Amino acid sequence: MEQHTKTKFRWVILGLLFIATTILYIDRSALGILAPQLQKSIGWSEEQYGIINSVFMIAYAICFLLMGRLIDKFGTRKGYLVSIVIWSIATLGHALARSWIGFAVARFSLAVGQSGSFPSAIKAVAEWFPKKDRALAVGIFNGGANMGTILSPLIIPALVLSFDNWRVGFLWTFPISIIWVFLWLKYFRKPEDSPNVSAEELQYINSDNTANENTEKVGWKDILQHREAWAIAVAKFIADPIWWFFLFWGAKFLNEKFGLNLKEIGLPFFTIYLSSWGLGIFLGWFSSKLMKMGFSLNKGRKFGLLACAIFAVPVVFVPHTSNVWLAVGLIALAAGGHCGWSANVFSLMSDIFPKKATGTLAGFGGFAGAVGGAILAFSVGKILQNVGVDGYAIPFAVAGCGYLIALLIIHLLVPRIKSINI
Repeated sequence: MEQHTKTKFRWVILGLLFIATTILYIDRSALGILAPQLQKSIGWSEEQYGIINSVFMIAYAICFLLMGRLIDKFGTRKGYLVSIVIWSIATLGHALARSWIGFAVARFSLAVGQSGSFPSAIKAVAEWFPKKDRALAVGIFNGGANMGTILSPLIIPALVLSFDNWRVGFLWTFPISIIWVFLWLKYFRKPEDSPNVSAEELQYINSDNTANENTEKVGWKDILQHREAWAIAVAKFIADPIWWFFLFWGAKFLNEKFGLNLKEIGLPFFTIYLSSWGLGIFLGWFSSKLMKMGFSLNKGRKFGLLACAIFAVPVVFVPHTSNVWLAVGLIALAAGGHCGWSANVFSLMSDIFPKKATGTLAGFGGFAGAVGGAILAFSVGKILQNVGVDGYAIPFAVAGCGYLIALLIIHLLVPRIKSINI
């Protein structure tokens, strides 16, 4: 009976967040996997492909602001439910596209739904985990991004080649999303309202929370007056576009540089995202470990971010190598650095700001990252249209130095990281 009271139901919730993030990235990355084939069959140009991705990012940016506020207002349970329903229907809409404009419309709709995912997930982690465990928890659920990008090149090409129809690549996740919706409705509550949480676990979850933290509403003026919010926005604005570049142009780069086709892309992508997943979890754990060893919040988070930035630097050499597996290895290091960076930045949101503000803050950070992604997507399309495959050297150079620049700006804006009251 004593053993039964020591529940760890928060890990079940984290598992649902992981699964949802996996579905999200499968749906998001399908276009990037199929882009070389669709570019030939649909007939879009490099610039039009850049516009398709820019449309996604612009919609993502706008809706991130709205979704963050709505999730803080209506709660994590309803917010995530609405998010996954919208994006699942939008994914089906890709199968109806007949031109690059049709894909742009489908991507716009996908962005509307997916913009609610990370604000919901970050808020759920803040509700279900104490601060000392949040970087690890975020690193685990954010690993769904890697799992989704691992599964996509393994499953989607096989399905498309088996059915000889690219539309199957956008249809197969819909039943999985329906199952997830039922599990979410059944199991997700706030910890204090969940019948699956023992008093002991609830005490642990709330071990570093302040009383009545969720009772007050937060407005934009409460967030934007703090330099810490702008530091997080910078971290997202510079770093997120690098991940989008890997996701949307990774398969195209390997196809154009090394001639990898739809059948051959699976193993390199599996290697990149499996390696980066493990590295991302390690880097998320690393900063938490530093703090448990006695490092301050300021030093722990910044040393963690610095480690992530260093892993990304060698990716600048990718366009200049003639060995496909060396290129894959360097991209894997940078992608792992990004995953660790994201885990630390997401944790930084709840380190600094109270739970009542995490949805709004995640929305603001996501908005900044999506704006950066829109600029990068349009720019990469333009560069490749005018320069060709040699133009990849520019975005890879940005990917190698961007994190160090972002960390420098963060440090200048926030010399000492500490919790603030709103």
